[in-house]
Amino acid sequence: MKRAQQILKTIYGYDEFRLNQQSIIESVLAGRDVLALMPTGGGKSLCYQIPALTLKGVGVVISPLIALMQDQVDALKQLGIRAAFINSSLTMEEWQATERHLLAGELDLVYVAPERLVTARMLNLLTLVHANHGLALFAIDEAHCVSQWGHDFRPEYQQLAILAERFEGVPRLALTATADLRTRQEIIDHLALQDPVVFINSFDRPNIRYQIQETEQSSARQQLWRFIQIHHADDAGIVYCLSRKKVEEIANWLSEQGRIALPYHAGLPAELRRYHQERFLREDGIIIVATIAFGMGIDKPDVRFVAHLNLPKSIEAYYQETGRAGRDGEAANAWMAYGLQDAITLRRMSDESTASVQHKRVEHHKLEALLGLCEMSSCRRQALLSYFGEEGSEPCGNCDNCLNPPETWEASEAARKALSCVYRTGQRFGVNYVIEVLIGKDDERIKANRHDSVSTFGIGKELSVAQWRSLFRQLIALGYLDSDIEYGALKLSEKARPLLRGEERLSLRRERKISKEKHKAVKPSLMKIADETLWELLREVRLLLAREQNVPPYVILSNKVLANLLEERPQTLAQMAQISGIGQQKLARYGKAFLDVLRRT
Repeated sequence: MKRAQQILKTIYGYDEFRLNQQSIIESVLAGRDVLALMPTGGGKSLCYQIPALTLKGVGVVISPLIALMQDQVDALKQLGIRAAFINSSLTMEEWQATERHLLAGELDLVYVAPERLVTARMLNLLTLVHANHGLALFAIDEAHCVSQWGHDFRPEYQQLAILAERFEGVPRLALTATADLRTRQEIIDHLALQDPVVFINSFDRPNIRYQIQETEQSSARQQLWRFIQIHHADDAGIVYCLSRKKVEEIANWLSEQGRIALPYHAGLPAELRRYHQERFLREDGIIIVATIAFGMGIDKPDVRFVAHLNLPKSIEAYYQETGRAGRDGEAANAWMAYGLQDAITLRRMSDESTASVQHKRVEHHKLEALLGLCEMSSCRRQALLSYFGEEGSEPCGNCDNCLNPPETWEASEAARKALSCVYRTGQRFGVNYVIEVLIGKDDERIKANRHDSVSTFGIGKELSVAQWRSLFRQLIALGYLDSDIEYGALKLSEKARPLLRGEERLSLRRERKISKEKHKAVKPSLMKIADETLWELLREVRLLLAREQNVPPYVILSNKVLANLLEERPQTLAQMAQISGIGQQKLARYGKAFLDVLRRT
């Protein structure tokens, strides 16, 4: 680890590791397979970059993010690391040049798209490289893509188990920011990780404020604009929509309001998508309006807000998409306006797809869980963390329900009826069936199961079917009920017992009204800068250097590093070397340019 610690300081400019970085790196250096769950912005890349620089041979990074590989490789080259990528965007000449560098042992890291990695040519090439120079490791980024039930499923990921067969002894590190308990096991099984060390960091992103409101779609656009004007008048952000048509409409409308808003969806020409993405990454204050075709692995650290104008497909998708805000650790907003029509549309899209019946059932379950999150009256962050198996957190004080508690109703008796009915019907049926028993529906299936004679048959006629659905969604979201992901069967959790026995009370959200702003806008602390003139001068220098190198400004120095320069005001290169985040290469390349500005003030 001494060598790894030295690399951290000299190349990356940091004195100490964050979260589980050190333990993960130690495990990889010891030759162990690793599964690491780290929140977006938690420093996943260092967990494979530093071992790749420490161990013999080249580190191979498998990533589905073709559009971002160039920027990632450019950022590594800024640090003096020999890096390249192999994907479908390369010309034959570029591919052959990278192949030569690999065979000559002239690369520290190579990024490979999964569909390219599993080809015979690529596997044979890596076999030769391994024999002659060694393979340091395989890093499998966005490892949740292996899950066939997930929102980012990529079939090529399920072929990556071949790495265990072809390259025995080469450590493999699977990384993701989004994986529930089932997905974690799928990653281990499908990738054939051998007795992996599992590291699970907190899923919490405390700098993100979660806000969700139900609204009529006719007014959602105006509410979005009000949110942007109050909180993010000049900030970069992402707006997600369900359809390509709506993406185009919202991008045009925001542009008419005076913001630079660019559309991004799979129906646009590839060159235009690439141009819009590059502008978003390299310019300040750009808003991208997108379908889910945009965003996985976005490295831009200063995205100040993510807004949804439609429901995502699942809590995993919501967490992944909102996690693109505030990667620099500064305050950010995750705002969503949704309508029940969204749920109807998503269900129809699922029903009309060619997926299996089981897959459709899973999608339906995940959508119901997301609706439960939307409808709940308690802390949204607690529910998010609980969904990913992280229990015991306190109310966050930084979501809409904590800041402006919604109107609630006393739901203890109704909840007990619901839980009792789940129990009386054997914990073998889904929401629809249990509701039919509660309202006393005359149904042959209920009669065949003799559930028309259980004590809970017909005791729930005081609520409508829609109200019962809402209650069940909230009971699931709050953890009182578990729902089998494949078959939808409801089961009582341990948490349900005190409520069922009458030892605790339960209040649930009555209805959603558009809340008035009762709290100040979220502002990143980096903007609380006394010397605005010097701040802008430093940003101008960074922008000029970035344009010269043809990289995004944050690749030169992050906002946090600029803020540290502003606070410390170093006057020599030796003093600047003590600033966290400035390694030797960046000090040598750019130190003088920033010192010239600091010395003049």
